[in-house]
Amino acid sequence: MAEVVVVDDASSDATEAVARAADDGSGRLLVLRLDVNRGPSFARNMAIRHSRAPLISILDADDFFLPGRFAKLVEGDDWDLVADNIVFVEHASVRDVLSGGIEQFDADPTELDLAGFVAGNISRRGARRGELGFLKPVMRRAMLGEHGLQYDEQLRLGEDYALYARALAVGARFKLIRSCGYCAVVRPNSLSGQHRTEDLKRLADADLDLLALAGLTTGQRRVLRRHERHVRDKYRLRHFLDLKAANGLSSAMAFAFASPANLAAVARGVAFDKLEPLRGGQPPTTESGAASPRYLMAGSAVKAG
Repeated sequence: MAEVVVVDDASSDATEAVARAADDGSGRLLVLRLDVNRGPSFARNMAIRHSRAPLISILDADDFFLPGRFAKLVEGDDWDLVADNIVFVEHASVRDVLSGGIEQFDADPTELDLAGFVAGNISRRGARRGELGFLKPVMRRAMLGEHGLQYDEQLRLGEDYALYARALAVGARFKLIRSCGYCAVVRPNSLSGQHRTEDLKRLADADLDLLALAGLTTGQRRVLRRHERHVRDKYRLRHFLDLKAANGLSSAMAFAFASPANLAAVARGVAFDKLEPLRGGQPPTTESGAASPRYLMAGSAVKAG
């Protein structure tokens, strides 16, 4: 039987009341309230512990599933995790999406391996941002239990990435389809879009933990090191800027010149930030003036008839 577990992680709005108001009395809804926000990983682990369904799917606050999502996802048994495309929609244009503004893509199923997944989280200049860590798969509880997998509660950034990468590293089958079933609502100043400098360091350290796993191939280790450097360089730049804001330029420069890696990361990051405004270009907008929906993955449009 399907069930819904809602974890209100100390929100200041009416999340708990709204969730309880949706209870249909069937016993399928459980609402849990935390007095202190302990991060998304803690909330998700708590929800999983309090649920019993053999299949698990995470839904972030504000986001929603599109109709028919699960029927498309759970076809077949050739997967341990299965994810679909995500459409990112500004809050102002959600009504447009609900009225039929979602592109229909062929499923085009593929299997995602560890190297491909990790590489899909590394941004490249002039290319689409690496975002495969945003995927919201359906996961088999049995697979998580067999390998003792859960969300890393030390992470407040990249917790999805770390879980999926570890699952792939221990042999999980990750199926990917390009039809769209998950809508991520983008709000200005959303907490999910903000992170501390320390969060970047912890994510880079999570890659080091992955690299310590036995049985990884040379190619898998190579791409994990690339991702670790990618995130670590972001941390170095943010730490440089934090030091500059708190203690002045001399303190920041002392950090930059403390190692060649620090200096290279800071120089690249500052240069990129200076050049970015010159690139120009604005995303297309809807009639409401909001940015048009964008998709996590490109896909082939469904052909009529």
